[in-house]
Amino acid sequence: MAESVYKVIELIGTSQESWEKAAGAAIERAGKSLRDLRVAEVVKLDLQLDAKGKVEAYRAKLNVSFKFED
Repeated sequence: MAESVYKVIELIGTSQESWEKAAGAAIERAGKSLRDLRVAEVVKLDLQLDAKGKVEAYRAKLNVSFKFED
């Protein structure tokens, strides 16, 4: 097996519906400009709230790896 190197970046996706859709949005967008996405790890889930404490958005912070190319 050939040696490989992977780069890890941090992404934050948002959704007004769920954390799953927030994570999916981040991966879908990353896939438009990055190749060979390998692993996505959910690091943190949080909520964006309005002034009255109502949920405005779900946010998912991800570490995403992809194969590093020279």
